[in-house]
Amino acid sequence: KSSVQTIGEEQIQNPYTELLVLKGHQDIVRFLVQIDDCRFASAGDDGIIFLWNAQSGEKLYELHGHTHKITAIAPFSSSDGTEEKTDLIITASADRTVIVWDCTSGRQVRKVSCFHSTVKCLTVLQRLNVWLSGGSDLCVWNRKLDLLCKTSHLTDAGISALVELPKNCVAAAVGKELIIFRLSASNNGSEGWNVLEIKRLVDHQDNISSLVSVSDLTFVTGSHVGELIVWDSLDWTKQASECNFWDSSVHPDVQPEIKLSQSPNETSVQHLTSDEECVFAAVGKGIYVYNLQMKRVIACQRTAHDSSVLHIEKLPNRQLISCSEDGSVRIWELREKQQLPAEPVPTGFFNMWGFGRANKQANQAAKKMQENTPMYFLELVGDLIGHSSAVQMFLYFGELGLATCSADHLIILWKDGERESSLRSLALFKKLAQNGDLQLKL
Repeated sequence: KSSVQTIGEEQIQNPYTELLVLKGHQDIVRFLVQIDDCRFASAGDDGIIFLWNAQSGEKLYELHGHTHKITAIAPFSSSDGTEEKTDLIITASADRTVIVWDCTSGRQVRKVSCFHSTVKCLTVLQRLNVWLSGGSDLCVWNRKLDLLCKTSHLTDAGISALVELPKNCVAAAVGKELIIFRLSASNNGSEGWNVLEIKRLVDHQDNISSLVSVSDLTFVTGSHVGELIVWDSLDWTKQASECNFWDSSVHPDVQPEIKLSQSPNETSVQHLTSDEECVFAAVGKGIYVYNLQMKRVIACQRTAHDSSVLHIEKLPNRQLISCSEDGSVRIWELREKQQLPAEPVPTGFFNMWGFGRANKQANQAAKKMQENTPMYFLELVGDLIGHSSAVQMFLYFGELGLATCSADHLIILWKDGERESSLRSLALFKKLAQNGDLQLKL
């Protein structure tokens, strides 16, 4: 029997009781990116980009220009001071091209096809008004798609993820390594730029699978073997680390599963997100909440879904949303666990895993700290069933709802049923009032 939590039809805290199904894609939809408060773009393996209205579900534009699947997408709202702000999106494809699109007109602004390998990630540095492409090398571009500078060939594996750091630096994930680069404009007044390799961090035991910036002081990486490392964004030193998320001894309230070995899919950190206080990690089938100040996991659901969790986001109201290869989208609430005075509190994560032999005094101090520390748990409050295949990711639009994309070629807009009903009623009353005025005039 599956150990995954279930929820009945009575989902009081789940507002998403209406859905709009958006069709158009002919293959797996892997990416959703927000353009503004009510527009977003979708892209995937069919190489087509669609622009949508998040309120109505209306298809705004269908963008054709790539011949292979889309591998990365990024929004780029920019202004050079003389022009009005323009909303652009940048797309990279397995056809080894990158295209900049104008979201207002749906037109292709520029296309570049000088890459030696597929671009796997795109990052916009708004402060510098430039953007970066990561593949077998790191390239720096301006908004007109002029190449400003690039690194020498890194590895055949190439850059899989990029994150912006302070002081015009970026961290690039290249296999197991994390490479810190610094961007600098030329001093001679020309438009020339330089990108220099500053440092290589080799603390991960396996390939880095996820990378997230927490604040100007901290960023976090996760690997395929379940390692999570917290880094200082200014001097790039390791602040804390976590591993063995799947270790059942860490969670005494969870029934251990008897297994001879862990498969990589069950331990891989698929996605990371943060709210500056905590990092939320999608690890295998589970969700883990890691508190940065306490340097430990404060809550978890080891089997949040039947298959790997692909994407996770924190909502403003202490809620989390996760989506999975099993086709489901779930809403969780982080709640404080009421501890009984006699209930033993688990000891700290680091001591349990033997990161150095702690003395008795340290154990006592850790126990005292734990007794004063609130414990949390993740409660399942909503289950959104609509997709028939793996849900790749989602976008949260606040009161406009939630957009999800899937391997079933569909995008679903999940709507707050009560809000939509009241909007329809309001529109009806306005129409009736207008008709009444018209009849009075006649």
